[in-house]
Amino acid sequence: MYPSPGRRLAPDFFFHPQVYRQTGETVSLPPGDYEVEFTRGPEYRVKSKTIVVPEAQEHRESFQLERWIHPASMNWFSGDHHIHAAGCSHYESPTEGVKPEDMWRHVLGEGLDVGCVLTWGPCWYAQKEFFEGGVHPLSTSETLLRYDVEVSGFPSSHAGHLCLLRLEEDDYPGTTRLEEWPSWTLPVLQWAKSQGGVVGFAHTGWGLRTASNEIPNYEMPPFDGIGGNEYIVDVVHDAVDFLSTVDTPAPWELNIWYHTLNCGFRTRISGETDFPCIYDERVGMGRVYVKLDEGGRGLDFDRWVQGIKEGRSYTSDGQSHLIDFQVDDRPVGVDGSELKLPSSDVVKVRVKAAAMLEPTPSARTEAIRERPLDEKPYWNVERARIGDSRKVPVELIVNGLPVARQEIEADGALNDLEFDAPIERSSWVALRILPSSHTNPVFVIVDDKPIRASRKSAEWCLKAVDQCWSQKERGYRDSEKDAAREAYDVARAAYRKILEESAGD
Repeated sequence: MYPSPGRRLAPDFFFHPQVYRQTGETVSLPPGDYEVEFTRGPEYRVKSKTIVVPEAQEHRESFQLERWIHPASMNWFSGDHHIHAAGCSHYESPTEGVKPEDMWRHVLGEGLDVGCVLTWGPCWYAQKEFFEGGVHPLSTSETLLRYDVEVSGFPSSHAGHLCLLRLEEDDYPGTTRLEEWPSWTLPVLQWAKSQGGVVGFAHTGWGLRTASNEIPNYEMPPFDGIGGNEYIVDVVHDAVDFLSTVDTPAPWELNIWYHTLNCGFRTRISGETDFPCIYDERVGMGRVYVKLDEGGRGLDFDRWVQGIKEGRSYTSDGQSHLIDFQVDDRPVGVDGSELKLPSSDVVKVRVKAAAMLEPTPSARTEAIRERPLDEKPYWNVERARIGDSRKVPVELIVNGLPVARQEIEADGALNDLEFDAPIERSSWVALRILPSSHTNPVFVIVDDKPIRASRKSAEWCLKAVDQCWSQKERGYRDSEKDAAREAYDVARAAYRKILEESAGD
């Protein structure tokens, strides 16, 4: 492998096989024959080329990239909202992480439209110097880089790590050191939202494991981790815009989300990699695709991150896509993603679906498919392959349950799909290729009634509040316990009311 990973310095990372180069840039190689593999992220085909490096000072080769899909040409712009420039696999000393120029090259090299570099506990004081309160000056009209914050390695981290995006100020009021921040999540989320931030829980599934892979299921997770644990309380206080997906096991991430959607809450999901901590192979292994087409103004960070908040998006590993999802005439993320019906009716669901698989299974692809869902890669289109075919299923989800399914050929072609969905009561509707991509919901409101899809979900959420308290209370400062206890009591009361209003199972 050349150049030798062990001898690399940023922007080439010693924990990568790949390097990133633009047209006209160079790689130092000794003379010889080489098989070069090249691509630019999951929207491109992986290609290879044999080259011969002669006994000379300079030799040039051309490598023609080839897309199989281009969502940005349809105004769907990709992003990874959770990237780090320090800690985990990164260099921590003597440089205390890597610079924006280095992360910029990796975002470009994986074909991301937006990269959010989040400063966190390791190298906090060095890395926070790159925070601009806006997009980084390296950004262009086609690719945006922005520094924001992950609350990880902070006093509240035990209750769940937080992604704080679109901040104007990155220091919590009255603090000079991160050890002075709150010891629970709600005040941090409320502070970030008060300045126009878009906020959510990172790596949602940690602490929410269940033995069952059913989605939803009714096992009680331990709530003993650093994922979306305290979300079960904070969602009641309208303090959470999104839950992060793709970088923890799909059943653990989606289970809590489905239960709260069934209770009528409207948190959205976004896609992340948590590079280079959960995944260090490359940025953008978990992505969110956001639709931006108002006035044809192209890519803009404020509108893009607002699209995450409004659910004008789908999450993906980049290897399957669910584009232009709509229910009747309501596109996802538009007008609150809400479609109103005077009474029960059948709605028309439409989407453009595409996926890319190798034509036939191989030893490499079968190794992915045979792994348990709690082993990486957690989200991967190979896990969705049907038998030995090249097909994957697109499922229609109503109130957390698959009610219809169509299969598509995963050859990169866009497929225009339609489903008829009977809606008997207020419901949420989504599409998925599990575990590879998932839309945000459209909320179909019948006779102006709230969504109360499942008594069992309401019961699960009520019990989950108690379970979360049993694990997190010991980590709160004494001075903050009364406020935390009150917030938990508000959540219990909310779920009891939802339980009373819910019918059926």
